[in-house]
Amino acid sequence: MLSFIEKLIFALLILITLIAFFYPVLKKYLIIRLGQPLARTDRFGARLLRMLSRVLLQRCSLRNERLATGFIHAGFFYAALTFDLMTVNHTLEGFSNHLSLFGHGSTRTAISFLIDLMAIIVLIATLYFALRRFILRPQSLKTTPLDSALIYFFLLATTLSYLFFEACAASARPDEIRFSFLGPVFNRFLFGKDVEALNIARLYHVSWWLHIIIVYAFIAYVPHSKYFHMFAGPINLIFHRKESPGEISPLDLEKQEVFGLEKVSDLTWKDCLDAFACIECGRCQDVCPAFISGRPLSPKMIIFNLEKHLLASFPLLKSRERDKLPGLVPAIIKPEEIWTCTSCGACMHVCPVEIEHLPKIFGLRQSKVLMESDFPPELSSFFRNLETNANPWGIGFARRAEWAEKEKVPLLATNPEAEILLFTGCSGAFDESGQAIARAIVRLLRQAGVNFAILGEEEKCCGDAARRLGNEYLFQILARQNLEIFSQYKVKKILTFCPHGYHTLKYEYPKLLRLFPDIPDREKELLARIEVFSHLEFFQELIRQGRLKFKSREMKVTLHDSCYYGRHHGLIKEPRKLIHSIPGVSLVELKNCQEHSFCCGAGGGLMWTEEKLGERINRLRTKEIISTQVKTIIATCPFCLTMIRDGLKDSGQEDYSVFEITQFLADSLA
Repeated sequence: MLSFIEKLIFALLILITLIAFFYPVLKKYLIIRLGQPLARTDRFGARLLRMLSRVLLQRCSLRNERLATGFIHAGFFYAALTFDLMTVNHTLEGFSNHLSLFGHGSTRTAISFLIDLMAIIVLIATLYFALRRFILRPQSLKTTPLDSALIYFFLLATTLSYLFFEACAASARPDEIRFSFLGPVFNRFLFGKDVEALNIARLYHVSWWLHIIIVYAFIAYVPHSKYFHMFAGPINLIFHRKESPGEISPLDLEKQEVFGLEKVSDLTWKDCLDAFACIECGRCQDVCPAFISGRPLSPKMIIFNLEKHLLASFPLLKSRERDKLPGLVPAIIKPEEIWTCTSCGACMHVCPVEIEHLPKIFGLRQSKVLMESDFPPELSSFFRNLETNANPWGIGFARRAEWAEKEKVPLLATNPEAEILLFTGCSGAFDESGQAIARAIVRLLRQAGVNFAILGEEEKCCGDAARRLGNEYLFQILARQNLEIFSQYKVKKILTFCPHGYHTLKYEYPKLLRLFPDIPDREKELLARIEVFSHLEFFQELIRQGRLKFKSREMKVTLHDSCYYGRHHGLIKEPRKLIHSIPGVSLVELKNCQEHSFCCGAGGGLMWTEEKLGERINRLRTKEIISTQVKTIIATCPFCLTMIRDGLKDSGQEDYSVFEITQFLADSLA
């Protein structure tokens, strides 16, 4: 098809495109290589298969609330793949008419029909995306308008130039596209009946060059744009996080010199990959309770700013001049922003490429607290209370078991043969509403004939809030004290009724053991084997065994899913099964429910901070609850319970009844 000189020019074009493409890719790769180590290569084959299923089946686009956009993106994805094959075919044909991916027979003619169909999908999808970004302009899509415009231009130009090429081919090579339905249409539209008068062979030649130049210009632009997610996104999915979104990796306080994320050089290689995989779709921002409530935090902008900062910092990263690097605060995020995250994990849940926002926010908090002692002033008393009395309120630790005296709840010290250790947590020990939950649990356990005990004043705060707020040092002190008590009593099973305590005891305590070399290995083995149960799972099993029976109650209830039970650990069915175990009770689901539940506002340690910006998050949640007109609300977390009650009170809606799920079960006992 091409002359020898044209082939040389084409080869030069390919070379220039490859250089323009791989130079920024190499830069990004080197930045990722400079990141701190992180183990993410276990079971690589399974990771690869998981990625392929999410990408090839477009589960990554369809797993969130934007269903229309997800379906259109899925169609665009398959159309783009088809066009990529056609681009390879065009390239081969440029060097020889005999080279073709599809051959020159019936396969080629059938493919021409498919390509036309894909062209329509690309045009529709591109116009849809452009309409959303430039006409509808939702808050989540207001970054990089020029980049978006260039991408849409290239997509339209690539498709239209191909259709122009087909229009010319309809006259120049009619046998090859006889199944094409767009080529002949464009041929008649562009050339009419006077096609014979045109030098169609030359025009066909020009159309080939026009299409190929546009395609290769687009390829060269891709790594400079957010369209690069088509490469970085799937790679990011391979190295996905298997742990809960809220899980924090322990710091070795004895050996590490830098705690948390102070500068860009402290980021792991996965943090860097996250930045380059971002699509800028804004799904994370759309579901962030802090952003929705009017606070300055935007998970999208953290990742967006991080990418720009990484690229700008490359020379200093490469030369390892850490001292010259600016701090991540305020380079990518303002100081006040890091203290508004509730750690609900909604951002990570909806991200199509599974970017990890929470670990970065936690790392920034650790740096501010441990390296600079810079944190909101109200946290000074909070940390001090935990240090002196092992609870957030600063109430004397000797009063930790006062609630249990009237209930005659046995202590583990006097009942060492107890099957279950009931870990009451700070709320259950000191807060009035938390104590009511604890009493309900005691009633249920006794009804089921469970041999249990509590630690009383020997129990310490689990340390969840201290850790979420960046005080890893204090967290490890509290955790160490609890682990020593567990070891002393040879605890085998723990029951929790706080999602945060459940998360911390079950998933974070075991990973601390390697940091305590003075604990004998045998004790570590026993501690690692402790079974931690949520009260949702535990009571569901008791009901299954027939050890708990309930009376009929004809009523409607609605359920607020806890972030840490639901989104973080997948305990979605459990609370619903508990509710449905009571005859006559019907559940009315909230709009934002199950893994899409909207945070109450207490997580991430924010229960202990002052909300000074925007609307209170719990008010937003209670507005949704009120809209159901269901007067009985079930919560599965003591902090959610408090926040919902406060939100209803602030809204003047005090005729609602709010129960923790075990209170509702205890009140329904037959």
